[in-house]
Amino acid sequence: MAEREEAATAPDPDYTGFIHNVKQSTGIDLAQYKEAQMKRRLTTLRMKNGYQSFSDFFAAMMKDKALFYEFLDRMTINVSEFWRNPNRWEVLRDVILPELQRSGSRLKLWSAACSTGEEPYTLAMILSDKNILAQTGILATDIDDGALAKAKQGLYLERSLKDVPKDVAGRYFTPEGPVFRVSDGLKKNIDFRKQNLLLDKFDEGFDLIICRNVMIYFTEEAKNKLYHKFSASLRPGGYLFVGSTEQIFTPAQYGFESTETFFYRKK
Repeated sequence: MAEREEAATAPDPDYTGFIHNVKQSTGIDLAQYKEAQMKRRLTTLRMKNGYQSFSDFFAAMMKDKALFYEFLDRMTINVSEFWRNPNRWEVLRDVILPELQRSGSRLKLWSAACSTGEEPYTLAMILSDKNILAQTGILATDIDDGALAKAKQGLYLERSLKDVPKDVAGRYFTPEGPVFRVSDGLKKNIDFRKQNLLLDKFDEGFDLIICRNVMIYFTEEAKNKLYHKFSASLRPGGYLFVGSTEQIFTPAQYGFESTETFFYRKK
């Protein structure tokens, strides 16, 4: 039994080499992600595309842009919905934003790891309904060019809209056959950019940073690094909004205090 367990946890030089090559070529550090989850996901992708080893898969990925984008999609789990966990967005609308508005200055907001855009567009809908969208800056970033392209295009299947209040959906989406197009009024107020959260330097002075359902894929070391970076990027009194499975158990070590559930204010 002990021998079998040791074999199961022994380093895999093929996968270790893949991690090294990806970091050298792209700056993406897969070692910062939980290994069992990431390796399982990428093994499925490799085998689906007919490659016997990760070294062969990497070589093909570097030559085939479509395969590389498929790798990014699988790595970053681009699954999202508008108004995901609606009651948390209601807290943002009814409690957090009014508090932030009291400063009287232009709000600076960031949707980090925005995937295909559902999150920043949800934020834009709320701001538009409060008549402050045009006076607010929204940055939306992701590591995946393919996801960003979809976000900028703004076309979504009906299932992505299942939690959007019907009156809100009617104001901001236009049906086009089997898909729905988000309004240009929302699009023009969001700045979509490519960014590697672990590697790149962050801007500062944000009133609100939204980073939801992403941290669960990172190692504890990577999470710790990111929470410190997010804290440094917020102005005092600014908020970090995290996902429903990403509670920060010791927020004070990052300069945060817990207020509403899954909202952390910088002291």
